[in-house]
Amino acid sequence: MAALRRRNPPVPGAPDEFALIAELFAPLSASYPGALSLTDDAALMDVPSGRQLVLTMDSMVAGVHFFADDPPDLIARKLIRVNLSDLAAKGAQPFAIMLSAAFPHATDGVWLRRFAQGLAEDCRAFAIALIGGDTVATPGPLTLTLTAFGQVPQGRALLRSGAVAGDQIWLSGSLGDSALGLVARQGGLPHLSTSCRDHLIARYLLPEPRVTIGPGLIGLAHAGMDVSDGLIQDVGHMARQSGLAAEIRVDLLPLSPPAQTALAADNSCLATILGGGDDYEVLFTAPQSEAGAIQRLAAHTGIALTVIGTMGAGQGVRVVDRDGNAVAVAHEGWRHFTDAGEEQWSG
Repeated sequence: MAALRRRNPPVPGAPDEFALIAELFAPLSASYPGALSLTDDAALMDVPSGRQLVLTMDSMVAGVHFFADDPPDLIARKLIRVNLSDLAAKGAQPFAIMLSAAFPHATDGVWLRRFAQGLAEDCRAFAIALIGGDTVATPGPLTLTLTAFGQVPQGRALLRSGAVAGDQIWLSGSLGDSALGLVARQGGLPHLSTSCRDHLIARYLLPEPRVTIGPGLIGLAHAGMDVSDGLIQDVGHMARQSGLAAEIRVDLLPLSPPAQTALAADNSCLATILGGGDDYEVLFTAPQSEAGAIQRLAAHTGIALTVIGTMGAGQGVRVVDRDGNAVAVAHEGWRHFTDAGEEQWSG
């Protein structure tokens, strides 16, 4: 990668850093001339006239965001996808990524090759290029940081702060699968069938960034963000930044059949669904007049888009049932510092 430098003394028997870059990572830059084949100190980037860059960065740490023994290719793909989810929520079209990786000293070439294969698979799938980054060796846990680059028409990005009183609150896809998948991955939800558990765990291991939805929302939606730290907490962020209050209807939440089965068997799963996070779905608000166009976008992309509530005057988030009765929320979402002693893995 551009200016990839070894920051630690060489470890006997470890893979050669620069040979691995040339073999595994440089090919992922081929579609982007400004990456300079990862042979220079930096990448070069031109922005077309009338377009605006959208940048996002997320980090993932073994034992916090994923299990250390998760498949390396899926770790790499999840790293890409959680970042692309942020871009999708802004309405941006992704085109490039940069990777910073702190690999434990014991990481071998086989693991690195599987990791690079995962990167390559999603670079192809989402038409993006790896244009630079950094690698180091570390005595600590595997720590990965990725920066993703996208483009939107100038001044048209969907911000958290754009919601308007009276807007409907929409959510893409389904809610709670990943958080329930983590519970299943840790041995919970024993009442579920193998197929239900497998579905939920697969959603935990590999989210689906809604990159086809985001750009289509420009001109329709007023505000947008992705759901990564828990629905109620993230709705609260949008409401606060927009100076509004939000009301969420639990009976309208889009749940997959496995999530419905889990909730029917154990009502305490509702707290996990509402606050577990790691959903990587697009949360957005739009005027009711655009509902028809939004449903046409859903039909065109094959991704469900569901109204789950409304924005109004006031502050805070109120969760209600179909009759308007308040629903207690045990856990609104993940906070990395204050929740550090309560949770072990989160988005």
